[in-house]
Amino acid sequence: MTRLVLKWALNSFALFFVMKLIPGIQIDRFQDLLLATLVIGLLNVLLRPILILLTLPVTVMTLGLFTLVINGVVFYLAAHLVPGFQVAGFGSAFIAAFLYSIFSFVLNMLFGSKK
Repeated sequence: MTRLVLKWALNSFALFFVMKLIPGIQIDRFQDLLLATLVIGLLNVLLRPILILLTLPVTVMTLGLFTLVINGVVFYLAAHLVPGFQVAGFGSAFIAAFLYSIFSFVLNMLFGSKK
């Protein structure tokens, strides 16, 4: 349980950092930041595998680069589901999803529990 909370906190920090870097991303309150992190995580677990499976031919043809577009779509969808989380457009969502993935990975590698 503590691993899950630590991962959620690290991903929330990554989302906060992305919000500060990209001008098209805005989060109104701290609660919206936590909720947006939760929604992005749930969409990545539930929806992303389905999207990857449906777009498998395009993903194979682009040597996996189309998954960056899928990450942008998931990020953009999360912004529509969380009221206090705004994304200016798909370009901002695409760049934000890319940076969010990198920051989450690095933070989880540095501070995540070794198990």
